[in-house]
Amino acid sequence: MLAKTWKSLGTMYAITFLIMSIVLVALVVRAIIAVQKNNFAPPDLLQGINTSLEEKNAQAAVELIQADDSLVGTLVSAGLGKIQKGKEAVTEAMQVAGDSETMRLEQMLSYIALIGNIAPMVGLLGTVQGMVASFGTIATSAQTPKPNELANGIEQALYTTLVGLYLAIPAIAIYNILRNRVHRLIMTAGSESEEIIEKFQSLGK
Repeated sequence: MLAKTWKSLGTMYAITFLIMSIVLVALVVRAIIAVQKNNFAPPDLLQGINTSLEEKNAQAAVELIQADDSLVGTLVSAGLGKIQKGKEAVTEAMQVAGDSETMRLEQMLSYIALIGNIAPMVGLLGTVQGMVASFGTIATSAQTPKPNELANGIEQALYTTLVGLYLAIPAIAIYNILRNRVHRLIMTAGSESEEIIEKFQSLGK
């Protein structure tokens, strides 16, 4: 089956789709690792911070936050840096940090969407090229060409479209699933970070 597909696509399109497939798998694996909950709002971190703050030990909570590189750690660190300047400054600092992290994650996911958008276009290019080859055979033939003389061009046209869609459909589906998960986790991390900042502000009163 694979050998027939390779032959039907032609070497150029087969190699192009193979490279796109490998890149897509690598991007998806990287994205799945990046959108784990522990990278946004680790339960252990939240529990440690809340326990320290309940014990009125703000320094221990700060040390936990500074030692953590999750989104909650990043947001709370940004907010604590402006806590002396008032609530608006804290909110703005956390918003900037959150926007930066959101942009970074969406940029990473956008490469998956890019493959999902490009794959059908490559397939369409192969379709057009295959049809041009078939009509070229008809145009240059002194008599009606035999079906097998047209088959190669038509087969390439159909296979490139098929393989392009095989790549595009899962790529777009995975992109949307991961994007929704990122937004949900960012909202959760933002909510948790705001609660932690409020607890720090309560301790300072």
